[in-house]
Amino acid sequence: MKPVLVIMAAGMGSRFGGLKQITPVDDAGHILMDYSIFDAMRAGFGRVVLIIKPELEADFTNLILSRLSGEVQVDFAYQTPDRLPEGFSVPEGRVKPWGTAHAVLCAREKIDAPFCVINADDFYGAEAYKTIGDYLSQLGESRNRYCMVAYDLDKTLSDNGTVSRGVCGVDAAGNLTSMVERTQIERMPDGRIVFHDGGVDEVLAEDTPVSMNLFGFTPDFFTYSREYFKTWLARNKENLKAEFYIPTMVNKLVGEGTASLRVLRSAAQWHGVTYKEDK
Repeated sequence: MKPVLVIMAAGMGSRFGGLKQITPVDDAGHILMDYSIFDAMRAGFGRVVLIIKPELEADFTNLILSRLSGEVQVDFAYQTPDRLPEGFSVPEGRVKPWGTAHAVLCAREKIDAPFCVINADDFYGAEAYKTIGDYLSQLGESRNRYCMVAYDLDKTLSDNGTVSRGVCGVDAAGNLTSMVERTQIERMPDGRIVFHDGGVDEVLAEDTPVSMNLFGFTPDFFTYSREYFKTWLARNKENLKAEFYIPTMVNKLVGEGTASLRVLRSAAQWHGVTYKEDK
């Protein structure tokens, strides 16, 4: 069973200042998703599910589907704030969707095989898709066996500002033990990499494994996410900025022993468009 590539493309880039998912990055007019789809198909993925806002379907169709010429099956899934469990409604003033774990839930009807989730505005490298594709392809009907590709921190920095990264704890068997979001990470003039959480500089090693939202799941992940989303909403629905993130679910499932998540290491250089200058 070939794995499915799921691309999260429903978010606007606030720091970038526009819809960075469909901003060309080369002279031929390709966007980062062109590269992601190309590398994933070469790595053995079977099809693509693109999570978008409904009003942007025409843009994505013109930019991506027109270039693929039917070579790759692409399905759309739609993330909107009103995609909520029964009994919940959108709080007054809520405009943005509910985060990356909510985005994946919005695609559940399109996915019936192990799948890989990526950001639309990141370049992960061909090696990363091969690594995670090989792992997902051998899962078959397995349950509760997830994975992620972790990058060395020094290969994920921006020259144009600070970044946030999920710093991973990994046990001797190569499984995730924890994922902690660190903000305002940057390389200092003296070469050290530090994060400024809480106003105190802490040094991180260059090869610290970090998450770049390159996760692999089996479809049972939807069941857990759907149920916990109800609990999360009850606690956070009045917070108009709260977001239901994939690492929230990962930490919960790993922490309670429901699932294991294998940390697959990549030596690839990650590239992303956080700031306009990154392009």
